[in-house]
Amino acid sequence: MKLAAIDIGSNAARCQITNVFNQNGLVTFKRVEYVRYAIRFGEDVFDSGYISEYKIGKFIKLMHSFQLLIDVHDVEHFMVCATSAMRTALNSEEVRARVYDAIGMHIQVIDGVTEADLINKVIINFLDDQNYLHIDVGGGSTEFNIYVNREKMVSKSFEQGSIRHMQGNESAELWDSMRYWIEENTSRFALTQAIATGGNINKIFELAGQAAGKPITLQQIEEVTARIAATSMEDRLTRLLLNPDRADVILPAAEIYLSAMRWARLDTMLVPAVGLKDGMLHALYEQHYPERFVINQID
Repeated sequence: MKLAAIDIGSNAARCQITNVFNQNGLVTFKRVEYVRYAIRFGEDVFDSGYISEYKIGKFIKLMHSFQLLIDVHDVEHFMVCATSAMRTALNSEEVRARVYDAIGMHIQVIDGVTEADLINKVIINFLDDQNYLHIDVGGGSTEFNIYVNREKMVSKSFEQGSIRHMQGNESAELWDSMRYWIEENTSRFALTQAIATGGNINKIFELAGQAAGKPITLQQIEEVTARIAATSMEDRLTRLLLNPDRADVILPAAEIYLSAMRWARLDTMLVPAVGLKDGMLHALYEQHYPERFVINQID
């Protein structure tokens, strides 16, 4: 069967179509199509409070293209979720209504807790019996989750992300709240390892030249960050081969990841290269095929 997830973030919108194979209860998720477009709603929303008419027009066309892709692939079930920028936008309801009127596609706006719960569905497959701090940095929000023996104990969502941080749309009180939450729970649960999701940490991991499945160290993240910071925007595009929408937000995102690791006094981090869209696909499978199953592979 084929399932699809459309994740409308503050920086980019993503559509992933996945084949799902179930062999005697062992389930494999195999990606067959992935499209990402930097819609960057956060630039509008975190500045003016509204999604601009220009971007609304582009967004309707983008969603129509995703709909056609889903139809071409004969997808059986799909889910569409929007996160921080869409839930913050003062004209969010109007934007979603216009998409529905144009193509009949319903967009579900999810809060930070639901976002973390969806990511949890896939992230637990990469955990062992250590005590983990999970850090997920998006364009508009950051989610922290604490795992002990592969069970989520506590979680917290903060309206802080790479675009908000780049624009300076945060307060000292917000940073203090994030630090206090992590320090308190570090002492409470004796954290030993970090695990991170998000496009920016995936790119940092790639630039560090680390082998897949191996942890990256705090020092490696600092070294990559320093290398990017010493590079002009033009060289980030031409030498480091960063996408334009990645080149300007990767350092603000890195500061959030590094701050969280330092507050938690953690030296290493796993980067499994999965995220909200993968959790959405798992949720879809559970919803339509609720029998017990074991994840065999995520690709």
